[in-house]
Amino acid sequence: MQPPIPATMRAAILEGDSPTLTVREIATPRPGPDEVLLEVIACGVCHTDLHVMKGEVAFPRPAVLGHEVSGRVVAIGGGTEDPNGLAIGDTVVAGFIMPCRSCRQCRRGRDDLCIEFFGQNRLKGTLFDGRSRLSMPDGSFLAMYSMGGLAEYCVVPISALTHLPDTLDPETSCLLGCAGLTSYGAVFRAAEVEPGTTVAIVGVGGVGSSLIPMARAAGATTIVAVDIAADKLEAARELGATVLVDARAEDPVAAVRAATGGVDVAFEALGRAQTFGQALGMLAEGGRLVAIGIAPAGTTAEVEITPLVRRGQQIVGSFGGRTRHDLPIVASLAAQGAYDTERLVTRRYRLEDANAAYAALARGEITGRAIITTRREAERETT
Repeated sequence: MQPPIPATMRAAILEGDSPTLTVREIATPRPGPDEVLLEVIACGVCHTDLHVMKGEVAFPRPAVLGHEVSGRVVAIGGGTEDPNGLAIGDTVVAGFIMPCRSCRQCRRGRDDLCIEFFGQNRLKGTLFDGRSRLSMPDGSFLAMYSMGGLAEYCVVPISALTHLPDTLDPETSCLLGCAGLTSYGAVFRAAEVEPGTTVAIVGVGGVGSSLIPMARAAGATTIVAVDIAADKLEAARELGATVLVDARAEDPVAAVRAATGGVDVAFEALGRAQTFGQALGMLAEGGRLVAIGIAPAGTTAEVEITPLVRRGQQIVGSFGGRTRHDLPIVASLAAQGAYDTERLVTRRYRLEDANAAYAALARGEITGRAIITTRREAERETT
């Protein structure tokens, strides 16, 4: 029997000007038409949330962050005509890009460019009807970053959900909704990696490390990991990187070119002007730079025009995959063992320790990916 949904829940809230999270008790949200209520199993600790916390990416406050979620369906909104095969009790993963399904970008299959998602959620902290499903204890506005997954429950549009195969760990599989979807979009769509492709990954932290198994799944034969942290480079080797470059000890551009003669694809996963230029310098003729790192607002990078033109190179931005089509594929890759979330997760925190998790991320202490699990889920596992 499905347990009753509590009237209140705990959520980690970003409020005021400080880049800190405070766990507070707020009303449990309720889903509307074409939405579900998830009991959160786990939420990934992503650098994009940290950018919001530090004020480097503008977003309304107070807010509940967390956009990389796995959960259990506990309610389906009234008025939903097509639940997309979902039922109460299903275990699912939620894509961080939540497509509206009706704007011109969604109608042509470009969920990653959904006009309503970026216009309503990323600018205003609401869902497509211009309203948040969350509120502060006094009833005032509380913004949602994607679904606001740093909480015990969250509301997610049905369009952003896919079933989680029974063989997968429901906690670590939360990574599929952001790290997995982002790396799939970058590797298979933006980079068009094929068997035999040579790639370099500049920055092998949370998302950068996720690119390694995804590039292997696409058939890349040479995968160069570039970073300044020895532990992250060693972790990259264990995930399948074939060449390691310590950018603190040597010129990364010269080292990559010496090892490969220039790569077909360079992924820039840090969002920094310096590493953007370095990634561009690693390309072979006809190579492609895929930028996936989110940068603080106003960050720019210089590009020398003539070499770009003469050498037939490309610069492509990639924010994420196309949720409705790509997220089920990402889940399938994980089920096949090609994308092992259990190897990618290196730290686990409880919801009450969410602020400590992001502080560790800010200090560069997290190799791979950290996740946050809810207390009620933990209590269920012990009963």
